[in-house]
Amino acid sequence: MPQQFLTTAIPLLVQQQREFFRTEQTKAISFRLEQLAKLKQAIIDRQEAILQAAKADLGRPAFEAYFEIATISEINLALKNLKTWAKPQRVKSPIDQFPASAWIQPDPLGVVLIIGPWNYPFQLMMSPLVGAIAAGNCALLKPSEHAPHTSRVVAELIADTFDSSYIAVAEGDASVSQQLLAEKFDHIFFTGGTAIGRIVMAAAAQHLTPVTLELGGKSPCIVDSDVHLDRAAKRIAWGKLINAGQTCIAPDYLLVQSQIKNDLVDRIKHYIQEFYGENPAKSPDYGRIIHRRHFDRLIAFLDKGEIILGGDYNPDDRYLAPTLIDAVAWDDPVMQEEIFGPILPILTYDTLEEAIDRVNARPKPLALYFFSHDRQKQERILQATSSGGVCINDTVMQVGVNTLPFGGVGESGIGSYHGKASFNTFSHFKSILRREFWLDLGWRYAPYTAQKLKQLKGIVTG
Repeated sequence: MPQQFLTTAIPLLVQQQREFFRTEQTKAISFRLEQLAKLKQAIIDRQEAILQAAKADLGRPAFEAYFEIATISEINLALKNLKTWAKPQRVKSPIDQFPASAWIQPDPLGVVLIIGPWNYPFQLMMSPLVGAIAAGNCALLKPSEHAPHTSRVVAELIADTFDSSYIAVAEGDASVSQQLLAEKFDHIFFTGGTAIGRIVMAAAAQHLTPVTLELGGKSPCIVDSDVHLDRAAKRIAWGKLINAGQTCIAPDYLLVQSQIKNDLVDRIKHYIQEFYGENPAKSPDYGRIIHRRHFDRLIAFLDKGEIILGGDYNPDDRYLAPTLIDAVAWDDPVMQEEIFGPILPILTYDTLEEAIDRVNARPKPLALYFFSHDRQKQERILQATSSGGVCINDTVMQVGVNTLPFGGVGESGIGSYHGKASFNTFSHFKSILRREFWLDLGWRYAPYTAQKLKQLKGIVTG
């Protein structure tokens, strides 16, 4: 879609979607189920194109690229449970409302905007779309221009499957995002970095539009001395290096109990070599950095600390080796912002309270990882820290539980999705009270006699 066409096309698309939403077709449960089934089949039919796009954009191996197609499990969950999710929920009404009934009814919001990221450019576009469809909305999608091959797959899939007055895609660079954010939507769902998240929220504030911001942050990985060392190392290495570290919930830094630091690091080194061989540049299972600007940003982190594994890179291939950095200070550049790459800084602690204080001194992360056999220490971490989510004795796997809401807190995000949480995000839960005519007690009407005041006091105080 040419840039000059988009300038006029975006307001027109929003208007057409508003008009279609007013027909009330999207409110029918049968319509929503039909559209979810169409989306599922469209993804199944394009699996190879999705895998090829992920390879072209990020160098993703087919195994990791299948994470993008995991949206199908979200669709299956919605197909199975939508009728229950959308059912009005009866609530009790107090005796002073008698005769009456009360309930909460989930309503679609209207026309929503979904802005996707480049690191999982298909999955993180489709997953919120499942919630938007299930809740009965129209949607306008903006894929990341930094993953152009996947953006094209998304645009073609949506155009071939849905009418643009219902669901449409606007491709383009940051200027297209600016045009979209100038429009009034009923909800904006954004996945990306904190800096752009602030821009999205500021634009939404102009229209008082509610937002869901799925951001990130420096997710700590705390490792206690009472741990299965080998399995902890294996799970940390995997979680850090899938998609070449470009995962919003990847362990951002390692905070390990000082007594086991050397042993843990040795095992992490072992598994990195086991996963990717002596030269990860030649491994078919190791990805690449998305673009040169992000690559240069990551390389700058290598200037401080002691590189004890990796550190080599190739700008022409956007290759950066799995890298472990020791002797890192808390105020080094690599500890000042989310890394979002295959670099793992290593820091130590002596007592658990020291580790907790270090984590709590920083902005709240999207994920927190804690490895320990000790249930009391696990409970202490859960009680004393705040994060979007927690995974104990593993990394990243919490995102695969679609019955768990996924989202951040504080600077790591606003709102959540996955499973029913996605339906909730794109719904307004309307409160309804229905009174009957056959009885009308007079206690609330003027003139307000002493007796009526006594009755009111009795109602209020119970």
